[in-house]
Amino acid sequence: MLKKVFAAGMILAGSALLSACQSGASGEGGIGGQSPAQPAETTGGAVRESELRAYCPSVTIRDGTAFSTTYERGGEEDPNRVIYLSSISETTRTCKYGAGTGSVTVAIAGKVVPGPKGRAGSITLPLRVAMLRGDQVLHSQIYRHPVSVTDVSGATQFVLTVPDIPVPGGIDRGVTLQVGFDEGSGR
Repeated sequence: MLKKVFAAGMILAGSALLSACQSGASGEGGIGGQSPAQPAETTGGAVRESELRAYCPSVTIRDGTAFSTTYERGGEEDPNRVIYLSSISETTRTCKYGAGTGSVTVAIAGKVVPGPKGRAGSITLPLRVAMLRGDQVLHSQIYRHPVSVTDVSGATQFVLTVPDIPVPGGIDRGVTLQVGFDEGSGR
């Protein structure tokens, strides 16, 4: 009897470990287990081989834009005068395909941590989402994402989802996605 219980426990533990391998990671999987590439529905429920092989560009965080620090007025660069430190921790995307067209939904997750001068309140995060094909900018927009900080003793999580960004000319391997905080946006 004890052997059967032990074997069942090992099977459950192994299943849990294997299912953890399916969870999302930044740029490769998805936030909350979302699939990174979801082909468009086809009639009759059949999935074409071209849809299975479809490419969906990964999301990268532009160098130097993963963090944003909010200081008290006049206290720039003084670590004792930090109100909030914001960071991007995870990104993902999903793609939809059409005849010669496509669209991408991008999600950005992160945290806002109160600093020494932290206080409860609302902060607006300037997050940029850009899509490029080589040197050509297909999409570049700042999304002002509000976050309500209620607990000054811990981190507040945020998720920004930008749905259905059109991809002129369709999705191909030349398309790249970049995200990050945009400090030059005059928050």
